[in-house]
Amino acid sequence: MTFYTDTTARAAAPRRIAALLDTLSHKMRQHKAYRSTYNELCGLSNRELADLGMTRGDIRRLSQEAADMAA
Repeated sequence: MTFYTDTTARAAAPRRIAALLDTLSHKMRQHKAYRSTYNELCGLSNRELADLGMTRGDIRRLSQEAADMAA
């Protein structure tokens, strides 16, 4: 009778878990940057946005760009 033990699956599990945690951490940092930028820009008046060369329609796009750069 022959026995076979596969140890590679157990050895790969910590790496997969670490990769998952890294991905979650990365997404959380992105979301925090997005919400921070979004809230800050939403708090500005239309006049203040115009002084910066922005409109209310730009807020989501700019927030997403800030989140992409934060990571």
